[in-house]
Amino acid sequence: MSELRRIPRTPPTDREAAEDTRPLEEYVGQEIRAHRKRQGMTMAELAAAAEVSQGMLSKIENGQSSPSLSTLAALANALSVPISGFFTPIESARAVSFIPAGEGRVMDRRGTRSGHLYQLLGEGVGGDVGMEPYLITLSSESETYDQFRHEGVEFIHVLSGELVYRHGDRDFHMKPGDSLFFDAGAPHGPRELIALPAVYLSIMGYKAEGAIA
Repeated sequence: MSELRRIPRTPPTDREAAEDTRPLEEYVGQEIRAHRKRQGMTMAELAAAAEVSQGMLSKIENGQSSPSLSTLAALANALSVPISGFFTPIESARAVSFIPAGEGRVMDRRGTRSGHLYQLLGEGVGGDVGMEPYLITLSSESETYDQFRHEGVEFIHVLSGELVYRHGDRDFHMKPGDSLFFDAGAPHGPRELIALPAVYLSIMGYKAEGAIA
């Protein structure tokens, strides 16, 4: 039976390193108890559903026993939660990307050849789903192009200006506040520029490389 090791949160600050000395068993036990109570289950009910003894479950919830992976899997199944849900207390370091106003990184994408300005608003967060948020600006120097195609999906939200945006064989007359969410595999893009500059938020989503479908 493999044991859960005593580990601090990662990466710890000096203060966290001094304070965060509780074993991982306590974190996991507290999360199991929290999930059980949120679902209104008694300890006896969860023990029966997971096919473990009530005494063992009590020790696990109180951080007095290191459960095996098979026991964690049985408890997770009984609670209808992923095993990873038992480890959320130690996941304090999460990726985040902050871009101050006006400082989005200018990107060279296919649309830049038509005078479309792409500013990347966040990057490096990762995960199973890849996402690329852009602020796109169309000016008097921009050309229309409605044949963009790429994998995944895309969401656009118009902030200022006015344009006709094509998706597939449909045209959408878009003004500030209008949004469009679509399959990006179909031809799409600005077909007519009506009021400039036209500025809209574009969020492209796709399955990250290596992610399991």
